[in-house]
Amino acid sequence: MTNIIIVFQKSEEGKTLKSILARNGYNVLSVCTSGAQAVALLDDLSDALIISGYKLADMVYSELSEYLPEGFDMLLLAGRKAIEECYDNDIVCLSMPLNVEDFLSTVDMMTETIERRRRKKRAEPKARSAEEESIIKRAKELLMDRNHMTEPEAHRYLQKSSMDTGTGIVEAAQMVLLLDNH
Repeated sequence: MTNIIIVFQKSEEGKTLKSILARNGYNVLSVCTSGAQAVALLDDLSDALIISGYKLADMVYSELSEYLPEGFDMLLLAGRKAIEECYDNDIVCLSMPLNVEDFLSTVDMMTETIERRRRKKRAEPKARSAEEESIIKRAKELLMDRNHMTEPEAHRYLQKSSMDTGTGIVEAAQMVLLLDNH
Protein backbone atom coordinates (compact mmCIF):
# COMPACT_ATOMS: atom_id res chain seq x y z
CA MET A 1 0.00 0.00 0.00
CA THR A 2 1.30 3.44 -0.92
CA ASN A 3 2.03 5.87 1.87
CA ILE A 4 0.48 9.30 1.56
CA ILE A 5 1.77 12.46 3.20
CA ILE A 6 -0.52 15.50 3.23
CA VAL A 7 1.14 18.91 3.49
CA PHE A 8 -1.17 21.92 3.99
CA GLN A 9 -0.55 25.19 5.80
CA LYS A 10 -3.90 24.86 7.58
CA SER A 11 -4.01 21.59 9.50
CA GLU A 12 -7.84 21.49 9.32
CA GLU A 13 -7.68 21.24 5.51
CA GLY A 14 -5.10 18.46 5.77
CA LYS A 15 -7.21 16.58 8.30
CA THR A 16 -10.27 16.88 6.05
CA LEU A 17 -8.30 15.36 3.15
CA LYS A 18 -6.99 12.63 5.45
CA SER A 19 -10.54 11.81 6.49
CA ILE A 20 -11.70 11.55 2.87
CA LEU A 21 -8.77 9.30 1.98
CA ALA A 22 -9.07 7.11 5.08
CA ARG A 23 -12.78 6.52 4.40
CA ASN A 24 -11.78 5.30 0.94
CA GLY A 25 -9.10 2.86 2.12
CA TYR A 26 -5.93 4.90 1.71
CA ASN A 27 -3.05 4.91 4.20
CA VAL A 28 -2.28 8.49 5.22
CA LEU A 29 1.02 8.42 7.02
CA SER A 30 0.98 12.00 8.26
CA VAL A 31 -0.57 15.44 7.95
CA CYS A 32 2.06 18.20 8.01
CA THR A 33 1.80 21.99 8.01
CA SER A 34 5.34 22.68 6.80
CA GLY A 35 7.62 21.38 4.09
CA ALA A 36 10.33 20.68 6.67
CA GLN A 37 8.01 18.28 8.53
CA ALA A 38 7.26 16.43 5.29
CA VAL A 39 10.93 16.26 4.27
CA ALA A 40 11.83 14.80 7.68
CA LEU A 41 9.45 11.89 6.98
CA LEU A 42 11.04 11.07 3.60
CA ASP A 43 14.19 9.51 5.06
CA ASP A 44 12.33 6.43 6.27
CA LEU A 45 10.44 5.86 3.00
CA SER A 46 11.40 4.57 -0.44
CA ASP A 47 8.36 6.11 -2.11
CA ALA A 48 5.16 7.99 -1.28
CA LEU A 49 2.50 10.30 -2.64
CA ILE A 50 2.81 13.87 -1.36
CA ILE A 51 -0.45 15.82 -1.49
CA SER A 52 0.38 19.48 -1.07
CA GLY A 53 -1.25 22.86 -0.99
CA TYR A 54 0.33 25.79 -2.83
CA LYS A 55 1.75 27.65 0.15
CA LEU A 56 3.09 25.92 3.24
CA ALA A 57 4.23 27.38 6.57
CA ASP A 58 7.87 27.53 5.45
CA MET A 59 7.94 27.18 1.65
CA VAL A 60 5.83 26.82 -1.46
CA TYR A 61 5.03 23.52 -3.19
CA SER A 62 7.78 23.94 -5.84
CA GLU A 63 10.48 24.13 -3.17
CA LEU A 64 9.10 21.01 -1.49
CA SER A 65 9.07 19.27 -4.86
CA GLU A 66 12.82 19.91 -5.22
CA TYR A 67 13.45 17.97 -1.99
CA LEU A 68 11.58 14.88 -3.20
CA PRO A 69 13.85 11.95 -4.08
CA GLU A 70 13.14 9.61 -6.96
CA GLY A 71 10.06 7.48 -6.32
CA PHE A 72 8.04 10.27 -4.69
CA ASP A 73 5.17 11.86 -6.60
CA MET A 74 3.38 15.11 -5.82
CA LEU A 75 -0.24 16.14 -6.22
CA LEU A 76 -0.77 19.90 -5.94
CA LEU A 77 -4.18 21.16 -4.82
CA ALA A 78 -4.42 24.89 -5.56
CA GLY A 79 -6.36 27.63 -7.27
CA ARG A 80 -6.48 27.81 -11.07
CA LYS A 81 -3.97 30.67 -11.27
CA ALA A 82 -1.38 28.73 -9.27
CA ILE A 83 -1.96 25.63 -11.36
CA GLU A 84 -1.23 27.53 -14.57
CA GLU A 85 2.35 28.13 -13.40
CA CYS A 86 2.70 24.46 -12.46
CA TYR A 87 2.64 23.12 -16.03
CA ASP A 88 5.79 21.67 -17.59
CA ASN A 89 6.96 19.83 -14.48
CA ASP A 90 6.32 16.42 -12.95
CA ILE A 91 3.62 17.59 -10.55
CA VAL A 92 0.01 16.50 -11.01
CA CYS A 93 -2.43 19.35 -10.29
CA LEU A 94 -6.06 19.60 -9.26
CA SER A 95 -7.85 22.92 -8.92
CA MET A 96 -9.65 24.05 -5.81
CA PRO A 97 -12.43 23.93 -4.79
CA LEU A 98 -11.97 20.22 -4.87
CA ASN A 99 -14.28 17.76 -6.59
CA VAL A 100 -14.05 14.67 -4.33
CA GLU A 101 -14.57 12.19 -7.19
CA ASP A 102 -11.80 13.79 -9.26
CA PHE A 103 -9.57 13.88 -6.19
CA LEU A 104 -10.09 10.19 -5.40
CA SER A 105 -9.63 9.06 -9.01
CA THR A 106 -6.43 11.11 -9.29
CA VAL A 107 -5.07 9.68 -6.03
CA ASP A 108 -6.02 6.20 -7.25
CA MET A 109 -4.18 6.75 -10.54
CA MET A 110 -1.09 8.11 -8.79
CA THR A 111 -0.93 5.38 -6.14
CA GLU A 112 -1.30 2.73 -8.84
CA THR A 113 1.62 4.30 -10.72
CA ILE A 114 3.75 4.19 -7.57
CA GLU A 115 2.75 0.55 -6.93
CA ARG A 116 3.56 -0.40 -10.54
CA ARG A 117 6.98 1.28 -10.24
CA ARG A 118 7.58 -0.59 -6.95
CA ARG A 119 6.67 -3.96 -8.54
CA LYS A 120 8.93 -3.25 -11.52
CA LYS A 121 11.82 -2.35 -9.22
CA ARG A 122 11.35 -5.58 -7.24
CA ALA A 123 11.39 -7.60 -10.47
CA GLU A 124 14.72 -6.14 -11.58
CA PRO A 125 17.62 -8.50 -11.07
CA LYS A 126 19.79 -7.64 -8.09
CA ALA A 127 23.27 -6.35 -8.86
CA ARG A 128 25.99 -8.83 -8.01
CA SER A 129 28.88 -7.93 -5.76
CA ALA A 130 32.46 -8.04 -7.02
CA GLU A 131 32.98 -11.22 -4.97
CA GLU A 132 30.00 -12.92 -6.63
CA GLU A 133 31.21 -11.87 -10.08
CA SER A 134 34.62 -13.29 -9.23
CA ILE A 135 33.11 -16.66 -8.20
CA ILE A 136 31.17 -16.88 -11.47
CA LYS A 137 34.25 -15.90 -13.48
CA ARG A 138 36.45 -18.50 -11.76
CA ALA A 139 33.82 -21.23 -12.31
CA LYS A 140 33.53 -20.33 -16.00
CA GLU A 141 37.33 -20.34 -16.39
CA LEU A 142 37.47 -23.76 -14.75
CA LEU A 143 34.78 -25.14 -17.06
CA MET A 144 36.48 -23.60 -20.09
CA ASP A 145 39.86 -25.08 -19.11
CA ARG A 146 38.75 -28.49 -17.87
CA ASN A 147 35.86 -29.17 -20.26
CA HIS A 148 37.10 -27.19 -23.29
CA MET A 149 34.00 -24.97 -23.31
CA THR A 150 33.71 -21.51 -24.77
CA GLU A 151 32.78 -18.68 -22.40
CA PRO A 152 29.12 -18.64 -23.59
CA GLU A 153 28.93 -22.44 -23.20
CA ALA A 154 30.34 -22.24 -19.66
CA HIS A 155 27.90 -19.47 -18.78
CA ARG A 156 24.99 -21.46 -20.22
CA TYR A 157 26.12 -24.51 -18.22
CA LEU A 158 26.04 -22.47 -15.01
CA GLN A 159 22.61 -21.07 -15.90
CA LYS A 160 21.23 -24.53 -16.61
CA SER A 161 22.75 -25.96 -13.42
CA SER A 162 21.21 -23.07 -11.52
CA MET A 163 17.76 -23.76 -12.97
CA ASP A 164 18.03 -27.52 -12.52
CA THR A 165 18.97 -27.23 -8.85
CA GLY A 166 16.68 -24.30 -8.07
CA THR A 167 19.57 -22.14 -6.87
CA GLY A 168 21.09 -18.90 -8.05
CA ILE A 169 23.89 -18.81 -10.59
CA VAL A 170 26.38 -17.82 -7.87
CA GLU A 171 25.50 -20.96 -5.88
CA ALA A 172 25.85 -23.08 -9.04
CA ALA A 173 29.29 -21.55 -9.65
CA GLN A 174 30.27 -22.27 -6.03
CA MET A 175 29.23 -25.93 -6.51
CA VAL A 176 31.41 -26.20 -9.63
CA LEU A 177 34.38 -24.76 -7.72
CA LEU A 178 33.71 -26.98 -4.70
CA LEU A 179 33.52 -30.15 -6.82
CA ASP A 180 36.84 -29.28 -8.47
CA ASN A 181 38.54 -29.08 -5.06
CA HIS A 182 37.58 -32.71 -4.31
